[in-house]
Amino acid sequence: MLLPLPLLTWLAGLVGLQATGPMTVSRLVVEQEVILRVPVVRPRMPRIIRWEEKKGPKCIGSDQIVAAALADERSVDFLLRDRSRIRAQMDDDCPTLDFYGNFYIQPRDSKVCAKREEIRSRIGGSCRIQRFRRIVPKFAKD
Repeated sequence: MLLPLPLLTWLAGLVGLQATGPMTVSRLVVEQEVILRVPVVRPRMPRIIRWEEKKGPKCIGSDQIVAAALADERSVDFLLRDRSRIRAQMDDDCPTLDFYGNFYIQPRDSKVCAKREEIRSRIGGSCRIQRFRRIVPKFAKD
């Protein structure tokens, strides 16, 4: 059974991102296993935002994720319903991330947790999430 979760497209507009097509986080339940298909959004125009990392949670509710953006070669930023951003940093042995528009997460329960879940690409590669960091915009002082 495929259950589309509503994507807050205005959220992408607020953080300077543009959808390249219809985007939704989808939840697929197969014999009591949940698989999340998470779309990756691309920046619509280069906007320089400096981000500061803070201590993050150990887990994120899977129903809170609305989209994701590749932060760098070893991390993915999750955009959440409350307009916050959480960075998932991967293990050191993770190959370079390149998800071609989306990736999959298969959480054991209704949460995506560090040191437990893996992010899987469509071409079969996977990386374990090492930790989450809260990402906040860093504002210059006058």
